Amino acid sequence: MRAASLILVAGFALWAQDSPAIKPTRTVKLFNGRNLDGWYTWTKDHKYEDPNKVFTVENGTIRISGQDWGGIATKQSYANYHLIVEWKWGGKTWGTRSDKTRDSGILVHGVGADGAYGGIWLESIESQIIEGGTGDFILVGGKNKPRMTCDGRVEGRETIWDKVNGKPITKDSGRFNWWGRDPGWKDTLGFRGAKDVEKPVGQWNRQEVYCHGDKITNVVNGVVVNHGYGSSHTAGKIQIQSEGAEILIRRVELRPVRKTPAAK
Repeated sequence: MRAASLILVAGFALWAQDSPAIKPTRTVKLFNGRNLDGWYTWTKDHKYEDPNKVFTVENGTIRISGQDWGGIATKQSYANYHLIVEWKWGGKTWGTRSDKTRDSGILVHGVGADGAYGGIWLESIESQIIEGGTGDFILVGGKNKPRMTCDGRVEGRETIWDKVNGKPITKDSGRFNWWGRDPGWKDTLGFRGAKDVEKPVGQWNRQEVYCHGDKITNVVNGVVVNHGYGSSHTAGKIQIQSEGAEILIRRVELRPVRKTPAAK
């Protein structure tokens, strides 16, 4: 039974990669409030199995414990959409990140093999979820390197999105910080920056990712925090990470998109 289950799930993943991406024309609820239908699980240590019950649905909410590094991914690929994810931090942290900032993320335009990055995540572009850095972009490499341009400024080793005074900067690795990321950010549990728009632990956040052609825009609690264009990846799966911190999710849905809030 174990081998048959693995083949079935892997088959769905392969089918999603090879089939045309869906472009929503109406609201699509990716989470039905009852189970993980339409999704599959992947972790570095257990592949398509989940012996530690990292991914569960409780009281209409997805609970990702964070214990094993990996995520849940859609079986289907999507393009041209407005993604809405409502989430909040739980209290538990694990392993090497037990005393570090709570960390997760929403990966869009995921392509290639499961675990392409470090045996853990899909090749993709990440709308980051991390204390103090929610709304950053991270380019998650796999067989190929995703590439994107942001109008930004460089301060030391950091590239920061700056809609007003930024100059085009193109990367195929690393991170584009959201505009308000605290320059004194530290990787310590519970970090809060002076300009953070992410809400404190235990409160619900609304994170939106607008994917329109080669443009991607991150909106956190109604505030546009980052915008990229010229993306090399414009379609693929959606993956939500398990990365050492408990996170709860009550809503995942797609809407049609015709423009992005920060589009030029």
